Amino acid sequence: MPRTAHPFAALHNAAVYVRRFRNRPFVVKLGGDILEDEALCRSVCGQLALLWSFSIPLVIVHGGGTGLDALCERLGLPTEKVEGRRVTPPGVLDAAKMAFKGRIQMGLLAALQAAGLPAVGISGQDAGLVKSTRRSPVPVDYGMVGDVASVDPALLKTLLDGGFVPVVAPFSATEEGEVLNTNADTVAAEIAAALGVEKLFFILKVPGLMRDLKDASSLVPLADLATLEELKPVIQGGMKPKIAAAKRALAAGVGSVHLVSGSRSDAILAEVFTNEGSGTMIVSDKHEVAP
Repeated sequence: MPRTAHPFAALHNAAVYVRRFRNRPFVVKLGGDILEDEALCRSVCGQLALLWSFSIPLVIVHGGGTGLDALCERLGLPTEKVEGRRVTPPGVLDAAKMAFKGRIQMGLLAALQAAGLPAVGISGQDAGLVKSTRRSPVPVDYGMVGDVASVDPALLKTLLDGGFVPVVAPFSATEEGEVLNTNADTVAAEIAAALGVEKLFFILKVPGLMRDLKDASSLVPLADLATLEELKPVIQGGMKPKIAAAKRALAAGVGSVHLVSGSRSDAILAEVFTNEGSGTMIVSDKHEVAP
């Protein structure tokens, strides 16, 4: 079989990015829509395993809202969200503990380990990783929900230095030891900021940030803060906390935030290892991005 003119061109191109990102951690947030789909979860875990095999350390933060919704329905508990954020009365907090640190995290750990990743399950409560204060009941009473006060990445650094992949459930604790539900997008952004990472990924079912939610061809491949302001009318539901988290991460020095589809084969790898990418890359100012 004749060879193409440049049979290893793609490998050479990828090597440029491998050298750039080697030993520089990425923070990756996985949502419930991906975690509840076994085939998509396996695909995403396989891509993350390939990143890790190239010596790119990973910290994974998981949500699980879809699974928690289903559990609340079975338990007869309310499911209420405001601006994409869950209202968490005490009963729902107990259900979240069962879901996030139980079936959801255990399933994710199994999928990651099957892909070859030495994943370790923790939560924001462990070793004081995420400290929080209970959110004010004004103007909306979110119940047992924490606003992040500080992040101590010591545990994460210890695990990363040991060659492990931390997998973080979205809980935090107050100084008094009260455990609170905390938005996973926010936790991912705060961890990314505390570690000073170059890239923060949100893995979604949709292709990325779109100008028209019904038209996949309206994907915005590169956005900055001005673009986000322009698109504010179409940023709705669960995308709102992601965009808020992206802004927070960029303000804290994270180099770029990526919204990438977990439904598309190898989309994460394309976002990391090609100039074209596959989803939406968000930066502070797109005019400062090297061509």
